[in-house]
Amino acid sequence: MVGAVARFFRKTPTEPKWVEVAGLRDALAGAAPPLVLDVRGPDEFDGPLGHIAGAVNVPLPELEARHGEVAGAGRAAGRAIVCVCLTDKRSAVAAAQLAAAGVDEVSVLRGGMQAWREAGL
Repeated sequence: MVGAVARFFRKTPTEPKWVEVAGLRDALAGAAPPLVLDVRGPDEFDGPLGHIAGAVNVPLPELEARHGEVAGAGRAAGRAIVCVCLTDKRSAVAAAQLAAAGVDEVSVLRGGMQAWREAGL
């Protein structure tokens, strides 16, 4: 019975928040730019598509062990976190992990680095 009650009150995972390329571009130029968390591997981060200026690279397989570090970097600077990968699949997983770990202001760049580069950024 206690288990059933606990499951009833458990917070269910929510869909990640999404940000479009233009929204991230504008936010990065604003007074309180978000922390861009690139969850691709180092080879992709430094590869042909490059990365968004100022992005922090924490590959998705390492993220769980580094939740506190990432969350702390965002909170310490009062910054939201925007997760980025090649498309938006890994970054959506990363955003869900961070949200489950208690990070409130986390979103995903829709279309990832492919969309960022297609926009000429």
